[in-house]
Amino acid sequence: MSMKLKVLVADDERVIADTLAKILHNNGFEATAVYTGEQVVEAARALHPDVLISDVLMPGLNGIDAAIEIRKILPVCKILLLSGQTSTADLIDAARHQGYDFEILAKPIPPVELLARLDELTSERDKTGT
Repeated sequence: MSMKLKVLVADDERVIADTLAKILHNNGFEATAVYTGEQVVEAARALHPDVLISDVLMPGLNGIDAAIEIRKILPVCKILLLSGQTSTADLIDAARHQGYDFEILAKPIPPVELLARLDELTSERDKTGT
């Protein structure tokens, strides 16, 4: 039996972050919710998650900049960004020009789709050992 996948969820809308973390926890993941980009970087340093799921647009440090910081300290952490707004395209393009290519999922994401994507990541981890 494989270990639980550790997932860090970040969204400035607390209800969304808490709900996603609860859904993940109820489906066998070790999930922690945070509410700012700064908190997600601090939590990533402390928890060493396998996966980060983060909203793109958050006040202060946005999800993309937080993801870039996390990629520097935890290069094997899988990163899934959530965005429901077309205004994030410029932020995503800027990150890609810096060499960061993050997976973007449309928000709102049905829990079944999110769980399926996490199952794929679990399978990838089990095959590669990372």
